[in-house]
Amino acid sequence: MSAGRTPSQNQTDTYPSDCEILEECKARVREKSSRRPTSEMQRALNRAKEIKLLLLDVDGVLTDGTLFYSGSTEEAKSFNTQDGFGLRLLQEAGVDVGIITARKSEVVARRSAELKMRYTYQGAPNKNQAFKEIVRNSGLRPFQIAYMGDDWLDLVLLQQAGLALVPANGVPEVREVAHFITPRSGGCGAVRDACDLILRAQGKTEALLQKYRNR
Repeated sequence: MSAGRTPSQNQTDTYPSDCEILEECKARVREKSSRRPTSEMQRALNRAKEIKLLLLDVDGVLTDGTLFYSGSTEEAKSFNTQDGFGLRLLQEAGVDVGIITARKSEVVARRSAELKMRYTYQGAPNKNQAFKEIVRNSGLRPFQIAYMGDDWLDLVLLQQAGLALVPANGVPEVREVAHFITPRSGGCGAVRDACDLILRAQGKTEALLQKYRNR
C-alpha cells in the first residue's frame, strides 16, 4: 500500500450488498414485465371499445377441439357454461354474437339456437366469404367486429377484424397476429375471457354485475 493512503473503515458501507443488488435486479425485471402487458392490454381495450359484434370459431374456441364420435354418425361436443353466460352478457350489453366454422354439426346448430346467436355459418371452409357477407348484411365495418380463432383457417379473419382474439391454446402463427390472447384455453373459459374484455372496455361490467347482485 502506498504511503499516505489508508483504507476507510466504512468503505464497505458505500457499496450495496449482493442481496441488495439481487433485489434491485428483480425489481427492475418486475417493472419491465408489468409495463409491457399493460401497454398491450391498453391497446386491446382501445380496440374493444368499438366492438359491436363478436364472431367465433367453434372447435378449439367454443370447445377444446376434441371431437367425440359414437357408433352412429352423430358427433358430440362439449361446451363451457361460463362461455355461454359471457355471450349472454354481451348480448345484454348490446353486442351481437355469431359463429363461423368450417365444420357442420347439429350440436353446434343447437348451441347457436340456445344462445340466440345472430349469425351462424357452418360448413364454411372459406371463412373470408362468410365474413364479407356478414359485413355487408350487418352494415358494420371490420373495426367494429371482433373475431376469435385458434388455427391457420382463422388467420384471414383475425387479420381483418378490429379485435383479433386468440385462446391460450392457439397455434404460434395465430398468436402472432392476436391483439389479445386469453388466459384460458378454448372450451375452458376462453370465450368468457374475451367477453369480459369487451364489457370492461365499454364500461358495462359494473352495471351488469349490479343487476345480478340485486336479483
